[in-house]
Amino acid sequence: MTAGGLAPAKAGAVEFEAKITPIVILSCIMAATGGLMFGYDVGVSGGVTAMPDFLEKFFPDVYGKTQDPNLNSNYCKYDNQSLQMFTSSLYLAGLVATFFASWTTRNLGRKPTMLIAGVFFLVGVVINAAAQDLAMLIVGRVLLGCGVGFANQAVPLFLSEIAPTRIRGGLNILFQLNVTIGILFANLVNYGTAKIKGGWGWRLSLGLAGFPAILLTAGALLVLETPNSLIERDRLDEGKAVLRKIRGTDNIEPEFLEIVEASRMSKEVKHPFRNLLKRRNWPQLAITVAMQIFQQFTGINAIMFYAPVLFDTVGFGSDASLYSAVIIGAVNVLSTGVSIYSVDKVGRRMLLLEAGVQMFFAQVVIAIILGIKVKDNSNDLHSGFGILVVLMVCTFVSAFAWSWGPLGWLIPSETFPLETRSAGQSVTVCVNLIFTFVMAQAFLSMLCTLKYGIFLFFSAWVLIMSIFVVFLLPETKNIPIEEMTERVWKKHWFWKRFMDDNQDVAAPGTRADHSLKNGHSNGGLDPASQL
Repeated sequence: MTAGGLAPAKAGAVEFEAKITPIVILSCIMAATGGLMFGYDVGVSGGVTAMPDFLEKFFPDVYGKTQDPNLNSNYCKYDNQSLQMFTSSLYLAGLVATFFASWTTRNLGRKPTMLIAGVFFLVGVVINAAAQDLAMLIVGRVLLGCGVGFANQAVPLFLSEIAPTRIRGGLNILFQLNVTIGILFANLVNYGTAKIKGGWGWRLSLGLAGFPAILLTAGALLVLETPNSLIERDRLDEGKAVLRKIRGTDNIEPEFLEIVEASRMSKEVKHPFRNLLKRRNWPQLAITVAMQIFQQFTGINAIMFYAPVLFDTVGFGSDASLYSAVIIGAVNVLSTGVSIYSVDKVGRRMLLLEAGVQMFFAQVVIAIILGIKVKDNSNDLHSGFGILVVLMVCTFVSAFAWSWGPLGWLIPSETFPLETRSAGQSVTVCVNLIFTFVMAQAFLSMLCTLKYGIFLFFSAWVLIMSIFVVFLLPETKNIPIEEMTERVWKKHWFWKRFMDDNQDVAAPGTRADHSLKNGHSNGGLDPASQL
């Protein structure tokens, strides 16, 4: 019955009538400011922890090491667990917050969840900018982390659900584009505030995070709720009205009926997190977990951290951090723009595979040059080699910015069916924050121990993740979210074995007679035999 009921929609799903309306574009731009806040928080921490006044006030041990003329190490200057905890506490708080965000996203909606994120951001910014001791600083950082957890839960879902299918990828990547813009903005702010006399520049850096926080809060108040969320909460008339408004056409009945059907099935799932562990959801879960782990193990943190040292060797001198921030930040933003343009044309797999080759090559070249020419306590790098390293840094960053950066969020947000979408997004954010926390907490120690070998470590991971994409990641370009199961998972050479049709029908229901009835209705068709 279910398979038969969805068949007509399936045939014409790609042809759902939808105009690219101004309200959709504006809603997506405003929602994606959550990425601007996240990016600023990520970028600002690296800058303020390099400011002597900030270190002297909150981390005197690290300050002492940076001022010690006898300690001259490119790799071990900032190896301190307390300093790493300041950075990583944001991700730990986000990890906890995402479980609460899953409930609010499903029961209150995407829009209120974004508003909650904005409030957390605003309060966290005020406390951080006014911090008088380490405890106050950490409390503010934890509140920012809660904002990250709520924003990263709601924004990718909002973007995926409100965008027309044919430009879903591009609009979703607006989130990652804003992350890169936030990082660039934070780096430029840090460079300016570091020159302020009087020791209060770091307060301005942390306080200016209020700007993207206000944008997100205002955006959450102004945007429309997604039709998927309204229908999921039994507000069918509102959902239909919003769908008509965002699609710019009256011919929305096929898409509306498909969302209603998906919502009906999702309501039969009483425990979405438990449902995630059922066999038919293993493919989406495996892809989601793998994408988040791989995103962190590309080595983007290694490149971003080590860039000022590399640029300094080229001869940029005291302005090394500005040049690295501007050049890498600009490459990051522009390359994310490339992804917005190409993701719905060339597809997700092509971008990931091309970037895999590019990142692997760049990291191996950097490791060889540093291994041969740069020692732990010297910068013996010829300017020619230095320029080559700078080019390789930009090569790596550009590849990450149009592949694993945005697609690590896009692909999980569009693969889960409605009944597990909120829980699935929680897992996405949760796993991402776990491994971001691990990398933030361990990276400086790894750099001190492995030295240039850290680039070889990450290049090996890039090779592994590229092999994963070749064999196990299906293409999801231009496929409506509600039809991923039928058109992607049931046709994939490996994942189709988890899509047993009897399980697929029975699992959502909670009543044996419902399952049995569907089992009989599918028995004559035996669609599984066609796979």
